[in-house]
Amino acid sequence: MDLRKLKALIDLVERSGIAELEVTEGEERVRISRVAANGAAVMMHAPMQPMTAMTLPAAAAAAPIMAAAEAPKAAEAPAAPEGHTVKSPMVGTFYRASTPGGKAFVEIGQAVTEGETLCIIEAMKLLNEIEADKSGTIKAVLVENGQPVEFGEPLFVIA
Repeated sequence: MDLRKLKALIDLVERSGIAELEVTEGEERVRISRVAANGAAVMMHAPMQPMTAMTLPAAAAAAPIMAAAEAPKAAEAPAAPEGHTVKSPMVGTFYRASTPGGKAFVEIGQAVTEGETLCIIEAMKLLNEIEADKSGTIKAVLVENGQPVEFGEPLFVIA
């Protein structure tokens, strides 16, 4: 690869703001990386724009966003039943039964004892049984079967 082509590629990397470019031409291979003054590679991230912002005028795009932000306040869910809340100890997928279509471990109104399995959370292909940390009666199941859950997210209410 001649010097003029290399210079053109370097200029392209500088103008475009990309962090790295690799070009293969026959058996020749060139890799151009931008490096900051401290020796760390420069990482450029373009902000993600919603599709509506690209296809609608700015005023029209802002209206649905504002309405969506206000909607949860107006339509807040009724308060969960009072009692002890069992929270997710991990991030994963919530399952009420051990097999698809199987009988759920617990139902609303069912009495449970401390240590009894309430559900399964799948995390990284491992099935983790979540046990009751208090005896009582199941007052509410707060997550739908097969839904993702976050660490600390409420799963059940036991009274």
